[in-house]
Amino acid sequence: MNNSENVIPGNIPQGIAGYARKIDHVAIAVRELEKSIIFYTDLGFELTERMTTKGSESGMVSAVMMAGPVKFVLLQGTDENSQITRFINEFGPGAQHIAIEVENCEAVCESLENNGLRFNTKIIKGPGLTQRFTQRCPESGVMLEFIERNETTDGFSEQNVSDLFKQLEDNDTF
Repeated sequence: MNNSENVIPGNIPQGIAGYARKIDHVAIAVRELEKSIIFYTDLGFELTERMTTKGSESGMVSAVMMAGPVKFVLLQGTDENSQITRFINEFGPGAQHIAIEVENCEAVCESLENNGLRFNTKIIKGPGLTQRFTQRCPESGVMLEFIERNETTDGFSEQNVSDLFKQLEDNDTF
């Protein structure tokens, strides 16, 4: 994976600001999920969802933590080959990706891609959810997710997470 040729900022005319509606969630890579859940619960976050994801080569466990409109998704790798473990080994624990809600994910991503933004995935579609992930910022390790939800969906589709894992594994990215 070559992140040094990621984004050519001056090529994106209106930048992300022209498309962003709000931050949907922040995904945080952690070393120990249960200890992290306790930390955020003690701060007043509520555990609202747990998920286990298994790809063909890696896996993760995750927990959605909510505090009012603030949503953090805690991610822990399940083994040394896990995309999350690889991320932590490369960049350390912390923000793994930031999801930005947009109105029309496909059109936004097409426009940004045409202006030089590079992506790690193709469009991922599932029940009530469309998303796509950029390449990582080489300085922070963070990738951006552009996400479009229908009005009835605020959780995460297991199908979408599985599709994401497959695409990242196929590209040997994390």
